[in-house]
Amino acid sequence: MTQFTQAISAWGTADFKAVLMREIEGLSANELPLQQGLTTGSHALDDDIQAMILNVQETESSIRVKAGIFYKAIIAGCSCSDDPTPIDECNEHCEVMIEIDKKSAEATITLLPD
Repeated sequence: MTQFTQAISAWGTADFKAVLMREIEGLSANELPLQQGLTTGSHALDDDIQAMILNVQETESSIRVKAGIFYKAIIAGCSCSDDPTPIDECNEHCEVMIEIDKKSAEATITLLPD
């Protein structure tokens, strides 16, 4: 399970959003629901993931964060030796809800509908 230990340590400080963005941007495409959020491409890429914090709410036991995730994907061809289709990158965006447990720093990340 994904943990945001640095973000929990920074909770309540002016640095919280910046720390959380760094932790989100350090995650892989497998840890974020990027593949499920594709709208143009066919395969989400790990490189150059950027996060934007849209909303933060605190409950008794957790911190709920709505975030926009910007990333790249490819439109893959058939990978045949004579396939003339170049592998093109395209920009993608999705929104996620991240619920971080205040005690354990464990997080649940859910893709939000468009």
